[in-house]
Amino acid sequence: MSDNYHPGFTLLEVLLSMAVITIIAGITIPVYQSFQVRNDLDIAAVNTAQSLRRAQALSQAVDGDTTWGVFITSGSLTLFKGASYAARDATYDELFDVPTSLTPLGVSEIVFAKFTGLPTSTGTITFTSNANETRTITINAKGMVNY
Repeated sequence: MSDNYHPGFTLLEVLLSMAVITIIAGITIPVYQSFQVRNDLDIAAVNTAQSLRRAQALSQAVDGDTTWGVFITSGSLTLFKGASYAARDATYDELFDVPTSLTPLGVSEIVFAKFTGLPTSTGTITFTSNANETRTITINAKGMVNY
């Protein structure tokens, strides 16, 4: 071997490696963010539907001799005990976080009647993401929750 041999990387090899890493990151980061948005939407829709069904079941069972409902606002979802969110018994609140990147639209408060479990209001709840993807939950007059 000659004395001029120095193992290592050339500047060109380092620059090419950095370029490849940058290209891969440029492709994968938007895909990951899109996946995260869809995942947040799906989790928010499932939590909302489950909370609505739980409130309906608690009202039908006349748990606490009162009605139960769900209140949806930006950043949170609340399962509450009482005739309305404003007149609720806050000690029984069950809170669920909704990512702040999602905007809820539509019906914000739904209360279910004792015994029958029929909702006092019907309509849709739509969660919209920053990327304009949506998930919609529908509550009909019979109390059926679809999403």
